[in-house]
Amino acid sequence: MQLGMIGLGRMGANMVRRLMQAGHHCVVHDLDPQSVADLVAEGAVGAADIGELLSKLDKPRAVWLMLPAAITGRIARQLAAQMTPGDILIDGGNSNYRDAVDLAAELAPGGIAYVDVGTSGGVWGLERGYSLMVGGAADAVKRLDPILAALSPGRDGTGGTPGTEDTASQGYLHCGPAGAGHLVKMVHNGIEYGIMAAYAEGLNILKAANAGSEERAVDAETAPLHNPEYYRFDIDLAAVTEVWRHGSVIGSWLLDLTAQTLKDDASLSRFGGKVSDSGEGRWTLQAAIETGVPAPVLSSALFNRFASRDNDAFANKLLSAMRYSFGGHEEK
Repeated sequence: MQLGMIGLGRMGANMVRRLMQAGHHCVVHDLDPQSVADLVAEGAVGAADIGELLSKLDKPRAVWLMLPAAITGRIARQLAAQMTPGDILIDGGNSNYRDAVDLAAELAPGGIAYVDVGTSGGVWGLERGYSLMVGGAADAVKRLDPILAALSPGRDGTGGTPGTEDTASQGYLHCGPAGAGHLVKMVHNGIEYGIMAAYAEGLNILKAANAGSEERAVDAETAPLHNPEYYRFDIDLAAVTEVWRHGSVIGSWLLDLTAQTLKDDASLSRFGGKVSDSGEGRWTLQAAIETGVPAPVLSSALFNRFASRDNDAFANKLLSAMRYSFGGHEEK
């Protein structure tokens, strides 16, 4: 099957490679000419712009956008303006599901189907396949089935089998009408925030388990450590995460990656600790608030990411100022 791919970043380029491995014909475009050239050298057809990309695809066409959410809507509209009835426009990035609902309604009168595909797999997707959460009209999604099957992990990582009914067990699922795919992926990423935070907080407690063997200041500004004899453990975090990988109820692929990271660099020296968020956690909380669903773990994980970027610096200064004002407490 033919597919156009716009956006050849960390995921887009490898998705093209996986599709070509499965025998699909890909026409590619990116603002970086080198990214296009690299894939052309591997068998893709390059395009200098959107118009050229469309001209190199047979109608009815399918074009996949793998772009940052901030520009997806603009590029989608530019693309749709040059598409014709029967074409399919696919958004595989982390866009807000509301945008998918709106764009699908906007493009429908022109006969252009809008399909949103929440895509999980990161930089490992070429090897492992991608988990795909799909929203859109059933006929458009059915046409894309060979593409979705090839990108998915399948039973053994080599891709799913097109035309089968049980696609979820192969790694891709038609979740509902336009917006459903990105809604499911949005919540997926909100859960991801919470799981990551739980691992990070738990391992940080184990890292501090040797506090009883360390010198501790004795002054009015330092809380005493009662019973230091209970905190004299030098825990090997790399070994702990490794043992958790085998038979533990908290085992996961994320834990596998964490264990390897700690094995390679136990002090995490190459990381500064400023954790970004790309929007999905915020949108998940917005949906939780609007539907009245409590989500304290996910909200805490998101706010901790904000704090990691020093967005709490002014609040902390105020806390310090208030302690000084009422009690004369100097900062340490």
